[in-house]
Amino acid sequence: MSKRMLARTAERLRKLCRRAVKPLTNQWNVSMSSKSAIVAMSKFEPDTPLPYKLLSERVDCVINRLKRPLTLSEKVLYSHLDSAGDQDIKRGESYLLLRPDRVAMQDATAQMALLQFISSGLSKVAVPSTVHCDHLIEAQVCGEQDLKRAKDLNKEVYDFLASTSAKYGLGFWKPGSGIIHQIILENYAFPGLLMIGTDSHTPNGGGLGGLCIGVGGADAVDVMAGMPWELKCPNVIGVELTGKINGWTSAKDVILKVADILTVKGGTGAIIEYHGPGVDSISCTGQATICNMGAEIGATTSLFPLNERMIAYLCATGRGNIAEEATKYKEKLLTPDKDCKYDKLIKINLDELEPLVNGPYTPDLAHPISKLGENSKKNGYPMEIKVGLIGSCTNSSYEDMGRCVSIAKDALSHGLTSKVPFNVTPGSEQIRATIDRDGMIETFNKFGATVLANACGPCIGQWDRKDVKKGEKNTIVTSYNRNFTGRNDANPATHCFVTSPEMVTALSIAGRLDFNPLKDELKDSKGKGFKLKAPQGEELPSKGFDPGQDTYAAPPPDGSKVKVAVDPKSKRLQILEPFAKWDGKDYIDLTVLIKVKGKCTTDHISAAGPWLKYRGHLDNISNNMFIGAVNAENNEMNKIKNQRTNEFGGVPDVARDYKANKVKWVAVGEDNYGEGSSREHAALEPRHLGGVAIIVKSFARIHETNLKKQGLLALTFANPSDYDKIQPTSKISLLNLKDMAPGKPIECEIKNGGSGDKIQLNHTFNAEQIEWFKAGSALNRMKEKMK
Repeated sequence: MSKRMLARTAERLRKLCRRAVKPLTNQWNVSMSSKSAIVAMSKFEPDTPLPYKLLSERVDCVINRLKRPLTLSEKVLYSHLDSAGDQDIKRGESYLLLRPDRVAMQDATAQMALLQFISSGLSKVAVPSTVHCDHLIEAQVCGEQDLKRAKDLNKEVYDFLASTSAKYGLGFWKPGSGIIHQIILENYAFPGLLMIGTDSHTPNGGGLGGLCIGVGGADAVDVMAGMPWELKCPNVIGVELTGKINGWTSAKDVILKVADILTVKGGTGAIIEYHGPGVDSISCTGQATICNMGAEIGATTSLFPLNERMIAYLCATGRGNIAEEATKYKEKLLTPDKDCKYDKLIKINLDELEPLVNGPYTPDLAHPISKLGENSKKNGYPMEIKVGLIGSCTNSSYEDMGRCVSIAKDALSHGLTSKVPFNVTPGSEQIRATIDRDGMIETFNKFGATVLANACGPCIGQWDRKDVKKGEKNTIVTSYNRNFTGRNDANPATHCFVTSPEMVTALSIAGRLDFNPLKDELKDSKGKGFKLKAPQGEELPSKGFDPGQDTYAAPPPDGSKVKVAVDPKSKRLQILEPFAKWDGKDYIDLTVLIKVKGKCTTDHISAAGPWLKYRGHLDNISNNMFIGAVNAENNEMNKIKNQRTNEFGGVPDVARDYKANKVKWVAVGEDNYGEGSSREHAALEPRHLGGVAIIVKSFARIHETNLKKQGLLALTFANPSDYDKIQPTSKISLLNLKDMAPGKPIECEIKNGGSGDKIQLNHTFNAEQIEWFKAGSALNRMKEKMK
């Protein structure tokens, strides 16, 4: 870029920042006009520069090798290759060794990740890393009281996370700071970033042009240890947006539509890349919403190209210097090449996009708002809405809150409030403080809302719900991202619908699913009909963001003297013992612990909610293993037959009996097994309780990797109908394991009584992953290499 162009760009950015917002009062000490050679990745890591120069050099190297136009996803991903000069690059085939820029962990998954890091024997993390306390705060009364209660209940865990972060050089965000993905967007995400995070909704950072990918804790340990991170080279699905977002339609409707098109597994093994003129009508935080919920279609991650909405957000959050630096690399790194090829292309005209409400029980079952009432009656969904909930990591931006407040004010002006309990979750302390200053919380209170803590809360099942009994059929509407059975309140009879926060607000005023705010009238306090006005709200606060309370703890320069202690009698934390190495023998006559019927998410394998308190104690949390999965033998949950005693029992109890009697077992499942959360506990628990293999029709990406990392054989039926050949009483043998090789199927023998049947099982293990299996886990293998 020429000096003249740079000068023009800098002047345009200054004008854009001045026009967009008043910057944060605690803005960085590096200004837009600074000539400093170093622009830091974040204000919390002033000595860690943006890597654009190095990334640009790597992209040049890859382009010279491939000699073809690159998608944006490819530019960001390949610019982080450990060895750009000789890495095999084939979309959908090769395994890439990558160097992520940073690691982020939320408190529920960080416990196990840090316990694994401690056992590695390393003294400090090798890349910038952070821990965020957002998952352990249960919604009961209101934000202030719930936060105080959580700090008391979880003191042992918070102290462990804080001291471990200080000792090993991680930044620590205290309880009350906000949801991990909102904190990342506000402080750490930048265009061209490659970040891994131990939460499935890490892709939220794609709203700022970064490749942010959800992983299990063992992957995080690899990167924090300074090792390359391995990822199967993703395919790229393009989504071309035309037209403009307007009226009741919001950014959330874009991803709800994409979920409708691709389904919960249609994005597996692919990055979703948004482009086209319609992008410019979506705010930066709206783009983050779209990327966040890409996790629900199985996508590796999602992202948008650098655009002026991102620049405005960077300026508003005190990062104008990053905006300036990123703009220099816009064409080279941060936009797709002309004529680049996508593996699949979806086209959406935003002018024609109708607001959607998706559910229940799956996030890909879409109902246009004009059809929601009709479809609900036809399917027997409870028409009365019991609770409306807005916020979560998906929809808790200043813009989201402002648009909902405009609807609430409209209702209040007609003498109406929410007809049902209405819960609001601010995404961060910065959002809470800003909407409080700007009078939004006061409006929500008048509307009848309860403002919850800056945390995940009901979105992940941290909700002490009292208004319905377990098993009572009911409907809730949320602006969350996930609505699997029992996800929010542990009630399998709750019909949860996900939609935009604006639509949740409107439906909560009506109290019914058969209300369409685009066409239907409400009755005001005097019985007169009126229609709600289309929502409006500022994209960014005109007065600038209020940072609120300081909730960040930086690590000391030298953490070697910090003590980290785990009480051997603790019920919350447990030092990990290494898993046993493979003994070199075939697995003969394995018992089937459970044959799972239907959808089996990581919530089914390792439930959240009240079980979150045991995330740092492998043995205790293993008492929830498979308790939500449906047993194909009897269509019941948590009731299987112990093949050793012929008695029925809970799945964890039977597994413990097998382990005590040295009975090795397998679990069998169907399609997209392990979809949903990134929680590696869904892999650790089967390994801990004696499992050796999981055999299914197909896997979700993160869970398949997590199983491999913990030394389990993740296998798929070469012929999916072979699932029907396995019975609860079957004996399974996995043969010729000593000859296991990439791309070579595993021979499997199924014995049913006196008869036997041989089938083929496929796998995606590469050479290094086979070494994980032989060593007993990826962590064991890492220790072998270090020695």
